[in-house]
Amino acid sequence: MIKKWVLRIGGGLLGLLVLIIAVTAVRNRSLPTHSSVVDYLSDLEKARLAELFHLRATLGDEVWPGWGAAEIPVIVHNEAYAFLVGYPGETPPPGWVKVPHEEHRGGPWEIVPEDTFQGQPYYRQPISSPDKTPENFTVLVGERWVATLQTKEYAAVVFYNEFREELPGFLRPIFPYRLMWGMLIDSTETYVGGLAHETFHAYQGLEAKSRLYAAEQAMAFENRYPWENDVLEQRWQEELSLLHQAVEASSEAEARDLAEQFLAQRAARRAMEVENEGMTTQGIDFERQREWLEGLAKYAELSIGLEAARTPSYEPVTFLEADPAFKHYNTRERYWSRQVGEIQRMQNRSGDVRFYYSGMAQAVLLDRLMPGWKAHVWDEDVWLEDLLAEAVGEGSQR
Repeated sequence: MIKKWVLRIGGGLLGLLVLIIAVTAVRNRSLPTHSSVVDYLSDLEKARLAELFHLRATLGDEVWPGWGAAEIPVIVHNEAYAFLVGYPGETPPPGWVKVPHEEHRGGPWEIVPEDTFQGQPYYRQPISSPDKTPENFTVLVGERWVATLQTKEYAAVVFYNEFREELPGFLRPIFPYRLMWGMLIDSTETYVGGLAHETFHAYQGLEAKSRLYAAEQAMAFENRYPWENDVLEQRWQEELSLLHQAVEASSEAEARDLAEQFLAQRAARRAMEVENEGMTTQGIDFERQREWLEGLAKYAELSIGLEAARTPSYEPVTFLEADPAFKHYNTRERYWSRQVGEIQRMQNRSGDVRFYYSGMAQAVLLDRLMPGWKAHVWDEDVWLEDLLAEAVGEGSQR
């Protein structure tokens, strides 16, 4: 009797699995392979951009004094056009300048015909080549720092296409691409947070151009960083775990103690790396620079969404009501918790993504342990870990 029930349940689960695969395969046939509109910004894309400007103007200074008030235009692009919005005054000078190498790209901007953004003209220019886009960072248009990112719709298209290419052939028709995209991006708020992240890079350029240049130039060391050393990676894991515990600590005293342990663990790891010739002064500079650049931007990205969730009086732009992926910031508390959880899962992640989280974690700790720390991060040779060491030292003298 039991065997029959097991067989029935097993058969039912197998049937359900087959049904899910079949439904996924059918849905995958309708995956977009290009943007629905390419020569102007759709109403939804404009609504997302409007929310960015509104969110930063309303709450940006609560997250970082001066960031909200800073005038920062935005370039978003799809596969065919780059669009420039929020650029004040007359027609902007041609193209954009990539930093830090000051490479000029693009051509003249033209006003998008018969369309406006928030009642004002906005600009476009065709993209001449897929590898000549404004990318996702910050650029200079004339003398102005401008944030850059893909449109949300085009970002999904790129994700689907690239993910599909990386899968084995037999998985491509049945892989749940939409589910994976939803898990990564989560909602329109996550995309707006990504825009905010890039505007913070533009703000870093405004406040400390030489530091932004140096932080980007430090990426030249990336291929020489000891990513593959198992012993050093284990030390990194311990470091990240201490950071995570410190951020989650229930009291200031506990956070301070764990922050002190993190700093000691970091110093020990670096000493070990130098001894084994796995780390050099350049490597230490690489870590500090990337935490300053990307860690602070990650902090701003997450903090402004959390601020919106925790501010009952905050009202998003009404245009976003038409966006089914917009959750009125109701998911931001949960998203913040998930992102904090990522701190301790950064070990063995490729590239410099761990520094987004180790830098962000130090910024969160500084909010707790050293109010006023943000006034010092633009100064030359002041690193997040230095400020944290100062915060811990001050606490031990009380």
